[in-house]
Amino acid sequence: MMQLLTLLGALGMFLYGMNLMSAGLQKAAGSKMRSFLTAMTSNPFKGVMTGLGITTVIQSSSATTVMTVGFVNAGLLTLSQAVGVIMGANIGTTVTAWLVAWLGFKADISLFAVPLMAVGFILSLSKQDKRRHISELIVGFSLLFLGLSLMKESVPDLKETPEVLAFIQDWTSYGFGSVLIFLVFGTILTLVLQSSSATMALTLIMVNMGWIPFEMGAAMVLGENIGTTITANIAAAVGNANARRAALAHTLFNLFGVCWALIFFRPFLALVGSTITLFGLPNPIDIVHSADVAMTADESIATLYGISMLHTLFNLFNTFILIWFVNVIVKIVTRVIKDKKGAEEDIVKLKFIDAGPLSTAELAIGQARNEVIHFAEISRRSIDFIRRAVEAKNDKEFEEARQKLVKYEEIADRMEYEIAQFLNALPEDSISEDTRTEAKRMYKIIGELESLGDSGESISRILARRNSHSKTFTPEQKSKIEVMLKAVDQAYGVMIDNIKAEEYDTIALRMATDCEIEINELRNNIREEEILKIEKDGSNYQSSVYYLDTVSELERMGDFIINITQALGK
Repeated sequence: MMQLLTLLGALGMFLYGMNLMSAGLQKAAGSKMRSFLTAMTSNPFKGVMTGLGITTVIQSSSATTVMTVGFVNAGLLTLSQAVGVIMGANIGTTVTAWLVAWLGFKADISLFAVPLMAVGFILSLSKQDKRRHISELIVGFSLLFLGLSLMKESVPDLKETPEVLAFIQDWTSYGFGSVLIFLVFGTILTLVLQSSSATMALTLIMVNMGWIPFEMGAAMVLGENIGTTITANIAAAVGNANARRAALAHTLFNLFGVCWALIFFRPFLALVGSTITLFGLPNPIDIVHSADVAMTADESIATLYGISMLHTLFNLFNTFILIWFVNVIVKIVTRVIKDKKGAEEDIVKLKFIDAGPLSTAELAIGQARNEVIHFAEISRRSIDFIRRAVEAKNDKEFEEARQKLVKYEEIADRMEYEIAQFLNALPEDSISEDTRTEAKRMYKIIGELESLGDSGESISRILARRNSHSKTFTPEQKSKIEVMLKAVDQAYGVMIDNIKAEEYDTIALRMATDCEIEINELRNNIREEEILKIEKDGSNYQSSVYYLDTVSELERMGDFIINITQALGK
């Protein structure tokens, strides 16, 4: 029982180390990875290299695939681009297997793990964010290999207690049926642990300790490639149709690979074995496993490298085969997951962060940023509805425009709340200082955008009161309101461009300030002219009040807009 508890604890240490190392890497290079991924083109080969590069850096194919699903959900990547990234992520995850096989078994990295943790602790005391992120990376790396070392030490000794794992060894005696059994075992283990890297480490230990032969370890690796797809499917469950299609494409990709690998199982293993012999090592297929006789050093290395090589070749071959059929995969998943008939864009629900991967907080902030842009674009539509309300020729036209303004005010309230809720869910200890500052800017921006929604609804109430008193605007008044609306709309455009810009600059602020000055001058000129008219002829005084109130509210919208651009520079 104590051995079992130690094994579980060691597995937990391994997983925690993997997560901590991944989080440190993400915080150290989060913004660069976001730019790297969003700069994708339609070329599938570049997509593969992008997925490979990101997964190699953050050491988590699950993080890359979940992030990719989120970006597809956000419309930042097309399905074709996402399929390429996912293929690359599958290749990138093989790096972990090689690291574990080389450093965790051949070299006892655990001897250096504790001293490395001391280095990590010293760096964590630094005031510089970058050093603190690197400290997380070092501590996570150390815990990962300490956990692996403890797992190796805590597994049962088959020489002394062969009955402990007799049931697993019994599974190896059913021929090809055993291959299927261990494939299912690898799938279930990955589903439970939610980490193909952890399952890979356990597979390497089981093969290295002589619990199972090389063939059964290979079957477990194939199962791990099926089990790892569940993470992306969970993330996509709450996303839009394209997000679910991207997750399904990942599943189809791995299932296809497992199918051909099972059909050509023996020839494929023979190829892996021949490749290993090129390193001057024995063929892992020929190594006889026994609980009584330990493997030689070369046999142990050959077995470990064989499992890692199989994992790498499987994903390389699978990618090479399917990269030519990306469009076919897209057509299949589109046919399986269809758009809802008659479905229109749901402007109430968030568009970008429905499937936001909070487990990768440093990358999720990019999706929140694009949701803020979406919020601003939605808010801009109120200008057209204000125009319709002002120009309405009858009560029906006015009521339609008024209802739109009321609805968009409610949408603004909800979007502000949901984006703020998303930002609140980002763990403080998992994001860099720059990302934390960016989140604070977003809080300010969404607050101003919500105020813009209030202004649109306020104008609808002003116009409704005007109508209730049977008053109207003159053609000249409508014309000047139209000039104001165009100026506010132009300010909206500048503001949205500034939010989209990767870097804040003084030119952007000057353009926004110029728009604000123009709006203020228009308001002042209109007010002065209207006051002069009231002094000459006060018969239309009540209409003038509603007219000036409308103009003042449009000027307030200009204030909220300039506040957003100024918030970007803080």
